[in-house]
This record gives sequence, structure tokens and C-alpha cells, in this order.
Amino acid sequence: MLGAGLAAGSFALARAADANRPRLGVVTGIDGKATADEAIRKVHSFGLPTCQVHVGAIPDLRSAAPLKAALDKYQVEATALMTLGPGPMVWDFYSGPKTIGIVPAATRAARVNALKRASDLGKACNVKAVHTHCGFIPENPNDPLYSETVEAIRDVANHCKANGQIFLMETGQESPITMLRAIEDAGTGNIHVNLDTANLILYGKGEPVGALDVLGKYVRGLHAKDGIYPTNPKKLGREVAIGQGRVNFPGVIKALHGLGYTGPITIEREISGPQQEADIRNSKVFLEQLISATYSQA
Repeated sequence: MLGAGLAAGSFALARAADANRPRLGVVTGIDGKATADEAIRKVHSFGLPTCQVHVGAIPDLRSAAPLKAALDKYQVEATALMTLGPGPMVWDFYSGPKTIGIVPAATRAARVNALKRASDLGKACNVKAVHTHCGFIPENPNDPLYSETVEAIRDVANHCKANGQIFLMETGQESPITMLRAIEDAGTGNIHVNLDTANLILYGKGEPVGALDVLGKYVRGLHAKDGIYPTNPKKLGREVAIGQGRVNFPGVIKALHGLGYTGPITIEREISGPQQEADIRNSKVFLEQLISATYSQA
């Protein structure tokens, strides 16, 4: 009995230690390529406890029941739902500002509506965050497009607040200081950051350790991804497997530890097929070891 008691005590201590560290996950989707059960089963097969779920361009509220059932079945937590909304998006430096996020006026209303639908879907599934790319937010706060974008962000965030959620802006198209300005100008109190470690590099907007100096207090999610800086002024940099790019992951995890961050770290690998699965599994091992070593320090 004494041995059993010691074992139970050790398990409890291990669970307590895990609660003080980031939880790993992976990006998955129910956007037409997989059913909810298939998507969440794959997360479970990686041995990951969390995920972010892409719910398509026009989130379908009828997917709430199967998604919730799959999350319960495989004991996986969805930390955020993501949508980019309807309409074309071109991921480059020339057409990107005209097509990505809620900055472009032509598609803004439809994308704001999609984000609100994602929020309602999240409420039905007990998911506490909605996230998206807001787009190439103007660096100049005097640009009329800046104030229009902030108002759209405020509109979405207030809808999320009414549903008991936070709204996550994913880093990439805007500089960290521009994102900080937009968060604080919107002023709803529930707007936070999904820090994509590679996007800052892919868009030439900085690097994640420095971005944490600017945005750290607002970070509530993180995409673990690697990349290489752009050298063609028309095209983004190139995403690569973790460890093959310019992201300083030891520095990122050290900075997160210094901030007391214990939220999700979600692996994202933007290819498909067997290589994607292999890279996700390798990333899991790499990040588990790095988190354990860093968060074990006093």
C-alpha cells in the first residue's frame, strides 16, 4: 500500500509539473478534406493533447456536434478555431495586401461574418479562442484603412467576448509594433496574439524572440514553425521543417519561460503527405526535449 501511495503521489506531482509547462499540439482541419473524427484521430495518433482546428471559409454550425464528439472521444483539447473567411487570398507581397484578412474592404464584411460564425461554433464546442490573419494592417496609424481595420477587429472581438472567448491575431503580415498598436487601439480587453514563429521571418517582419519583447504579454497561442527570410521582394520566404530555418527555438522557449507562458504550442507544417507526418513527429520530440530542459530550470 505504501508503494501504491508513493506511485500515486509521484503521478500527481508529474501532472502538477505538466500544468506549469506549455502543452504541445498540431494544426488540423475540418474544412472539407477530413471529417471531424478523422482530423482529431490524427492528432491523437501523434500523441498530442491539443490542436487548433481550421473550420473552413464559411464555418458550418452543423459541424459542432461531430467536432465536440471527436474531441471528447480522443481526449484532445481544441485550443482555438481558425477561419480566413471567403474570397481569394494570394500569399505574396504584391497581391497579398489586397486579398488577405479583414484589411481589404471588398471582402471585409464577409470575413468578419465568417469569424463570428467560427466564434458561435466554438461556443457550441466549448472552444475558448478564435484566430485568424487580419492582414497587412497599415504601419501608418493615420491611414484611413488602419482605423477601418481596427474597427473590424473590435467588432469581431466583441462578438467573441459575448461568447466567452478571446480573439487571436496571428503574426505575419504586420510588424509586431503595428499589431500591438491595433490590439490596444481596439481596446476590448480580449484580443491576444497567436505568435507564428516562422511567419515573422517569411514576411521579413522580424524574428520571434524580438517579437516577444514587444507582444509577449499578449501571447496566448504559438505556432511552432520554421522558415527562411525572403530574398525575392515579390515573394514570401520559404517554410521549412523545424531546425532547418532561421527560428531560434531555444531562444523562443527561454523567452516564453521568462514570461511564465504555459499555454499551447501548436506545430504547423505546411506541406502534405508522409513527409509532413514525419516532420510533425520529429518536431514533437525536439520541442518536448527543449521544453523539458528549459522549464525544469529554476
